[in-house]
Amino acid sequence: MKLRRIVGSISTLVKDKLSSSSPSSSSSRQIFTACSSSWQRDASSKLSEALPGNHIKWASLGSVRNSRFASGYTPLQPKPLDSIMDLARAKTKSPEELTSIWDDYHLGRGHIGITMKAQLYRLLEQRASECRYFVIPLWRGNGYITMFAQVEAPHMIFTGLEDYKARGTQAAPYLTTTFYTELSETKDLVFIRGDVVFTSKLTDEEAKWIMETAQSFYLNDSRYKLLERFNKHTHDFEFKDVLQALDMPVL
Repeated sequence: MKLRRIVGSISTLVKDKLSSSSPSSSSSRQIFTACSSSWQRDASSKLSEALPGNHIKWASLGSVRNSRFASGYTPLQPKPLDSIMDLARAKTKSPEELTSIWDDYHLGRGHIGITMKAQLYRLLEQRASECRYFVIPLWRGNGYITMFAQVEAPHMIFTGLEDYKARGTQAAPYLTTTFYTELSETKDLVFIRGDVVFTSKLTDEEAKWIMETAQSFYLNDSRYKLLERFNKHTHDFEFKDVLQALDMPVL
């Protein structure tokens, strides 16, 4: 069965004890400056360090929860928010205006912009510090592919399970996500930018769904129990429970 193959694949994932799109011409959107993502171009090589090199059984996954992100791994360094957005002008906008501008600015192939309330981000950050790994099925056609998520706030990195099986530590990220908190105190907003590394692997719609779904497993108490089980009580984790939580059939 496909589910059994997925479970077998996930069981090899984690090493024991891991030591620009142009802005709109609208004047309201000119708070944004020219943006490049040079930090993202290094994402493929960085993920090869972040993902495990040796494999252990799925049941041993919980042992890594207090380890570093990866041995010798330096978290991705995104461009600061003030290199993307004119923060002085942003301070004159309402949270609703900023949300709309941020979303519209990132429309375009390979870029996703969403926002969340500061309180929700603090909850996500706290939970991610204890539970940094998860698997998310992405529905396609008559079945699904499985994504492996790894978190080190303010970053989330996603890669395909099948790609990891084929390439091991050379597997490249499909999607990188950065959370910007510079205006969290004054506007009660955290800006989230997603960059699709390989547009042949994910559409913008799929990338946005993955980002929002991953966040839901940290922010929804019922779903978080599954994520917590995956990281802390892996003997009790069942992948079919994730499928059911997302209203996907167990194949």
